[in-house]
Amino acid sequence: MKYRHLFFDLDHTLWDFEANADQTLRHLYEEHDLSRYGTFTVEEFIRVYSDINHGLWRLYQNGKIGQQQLRATRFPRTFSKLGLAEADSPADMSEQFTDILPLKSAVFPHTHEVLDYLRDKGYELHLITNGFRDVQHVKLQSSNLTDYFREIVTSECCGHLKPDTRIFQHALERSGATAAESLMVGDNLECDVLGAYNAGLDQVYFNPDKRRHFNQVTYEISCLSELKGFL
Repeated sequence: MKYRHLFFDLDHTLWDFEANADQTLRHLYEEHDLSRYGTFTVEEFIRVYSDINHGLWRLYQNGKIGQQQLRATRFPRTFSKLGLAEADSPADMSEQFTDILPLKSAVFPHTHEVLDYLRDKGYELHLITNGFRDVQHVKLQSSNLTDYFREIVTSECCGHLKPDTRIFQHALERSGATAAESLMVGDNLECDVLGAYNAGLDQVYFNPDKRRHFNQVTYEISCLSELKGFL
């Protein structure tokens, strides 16, 4: 085998963040009776929150804000964008979101089938994620993914976020792997693909929406089942 160690991203690659967040936000919309405002639908609430959350995550990944600021501001900013006062955002909503979301179990099609296949083929499977440690481990347990991975490397555990090459180097050291025998699988062109490339790893760009891009990648797939074609 050309590769012995396969490193996976978690959110948006294996664990279906959007589907799970959608379920969680719908629950919170009902729990807090947000329809009483009469100015936005649950779909608008989800869309606005998603846009704001993605923007805050970009700031977090670029080191411009911290974990607590991200968690503390995402819902107040959502309420403000929807035409309400930031103070209208329930004080415990972010905490509820953080508690409920990881308990959701939706994964991308063929996730368990492909991981079983790769494990049975003898690959060592590992995880590299920018997600918060406390949340990511619950997600893995809820979706029956924990046992597939020998090493689970979070940005919090090593102090560096993807695409910083140091998190990839840390993952290689933890797993006893070399870059030449390793492959990174992820959905983010900057964090996963470029980060892995700069660290000397080949990459698989998981692109389920088949977004057009001009980046050079080692492999590109739109469905996880395609990994079985070359691994």
